[in-house]
Parts: sequence; structure tokens; C-alpha cells
Amino acid sequence: MSTVDCPAGHRSATPDYCDVCGELIEGTAAPPGGAAAGTSASSSGTPCPDCGTPKTDRFCEACGYDFALMRGGPSSPSPSTRDPVQLPDADPPTIADPSSPPVRVTPSFPAAPAGGTAPDTGWFAVVNADRDYFERVLAELGPDTGLTFPPYCPERRIPLTGSQIRIGRRSSSKSVVPEIDLREPPEDPGVSHVHAVLLARPGDHWSLVDPGSRNRTCLNGATEPIALNVEVPVGDGDRIHVGAWTTITLTRGEPT
Repeated sequence: MSTVDCPAGHRSATPDYCDVCGELIEGTAAPPGGAAAGTSASSSGTPCPDCGTPKTDRFCEACGYDFALMRGGPSSPSPSTRDPVQLPDADPPTIADPSSPPVRVTPSFPAAPAGGTAPDTGWFAVVNADRDYFERVLAELGPDTGLTFPPYCPERRIPLTGSQIRIGRRSSSKSVVPEIDLREPPEDPGVSHVHAVLLARPGDHWSLVDPGSRNRTCLNGATEPIALNVEVPVGDGDRIHVGAWTTITLTRGEPT
């Protein structure tokens, strides 16, 4: 299969948008109604020891390798052969809502020891297509985005096991299959391949990191996205908003 170089230095099997980071490839016209693509990260970073993708931040955006702890992401099965859905070429939502002022949380949990630890009791991620969140995204991006709320919205409940839980979309050209895979119905086109990562922390805690997603990550209805590459403590009942319509609610113990 022929590949092309994206502006960030990735090898992409699709000629229009990079199937790793979603960046518009030079010489390809941007779709009508979309905003200009953001500035790409430098491609001069240290190669990932697992897959060779240049380092841009703490987590490898292709395979989830943790450069800070020097360990790879969880092993994954072979990806689907279906081509990845391209991200909408739009800026991250920053919806003005006076009732939900921006909140930026400073992480307080210590770093996990080498090898990581899983929580002592069962945790679940409840994944839903959230119409309220979708309406806020539309209000920010405008009616010409081409986004439509999915008519089929099955709720999914995913157990959180292991030290790292990646949230994203599986790639057809990379061995990237996130533990919370948002290419499953209803497929969310606004999610990066490795959009965010949940990290198990000592004492049955979790923290959330956005390693550099294209459309950012918000928490609990806040309009301000969390800072990139900064651990944010999360726990029972916290809601993670990603992409165009996805809300992931953390639940401790068997969901009811």
C-alpha cells in the first residue's frame, strides 16, 4: 500500500488527511464549512521505541507509548480493515455558558510506579451519545459542520482494567485499538486515534490526560477544555466529553 507524509511527519495510508493525527495533508483542499487546521507539532521529536512515530508530547499519538514512564501502552488486537473516519476540520468547542464557568483542576495524585497498578475494585466507563453535549458543540461550530446526531445510540459499559485506558478511534493503518474505541456505534468522527488516556493511580484512584487531541477534552459540562499533557484527577460520577457527541461517565462498582 502506498503512503504519504503528513505535515507532522507521520506515514498516512490516506492521501487527504493523516490517518494518525487527522492533519490536512499538503496539496489537499480543506472541506467547505470547516475551519483552518491547527498548527502541527514538530516532527523532529524522539522516535517512539515501539512504533517509530516522532514524539510530540508525553504519550505517543499512534500507539500510546508513555515517554515519561518509558513503557508501552496495553497490547491491542489487530485493527479493523475499514478506513478511519476523518475528523471534522474545526477548532475545539469553547461554548459560552454562564451557568458552567471554566474550571481547571490541578492534579494531586502521585505518579504511578513503573509497571502501573490497577484499581483495587471494579470501575466501569459508561459510554453514551449525549444530545445536550452535541447541541453545545453545534452552537459553537455553527450549522454548516455537516454533523448529525446519530439515530442509533446504544449505551456501552466498559470495565476499566489495567494501568492505562486509551480513549480514541482504532486505526486501519496502525496497530491502535483503544480500550474505549469510539469507532463502535455510534461512531464519533470528532475523536482522535488516541484522544485521551485514563491512568490508574494508587489508592483506587484515576487521573485523565489529554495527550494532544485535535478537538480537546472537557469534564463535567465545563466549557474550558482540560490542559494538554496535565493529569487531572477523576472519580465516580465524573463525565468526560470528547468528539462531537460522546460523554463517558466513570462508575465505581457494577453499573445499575
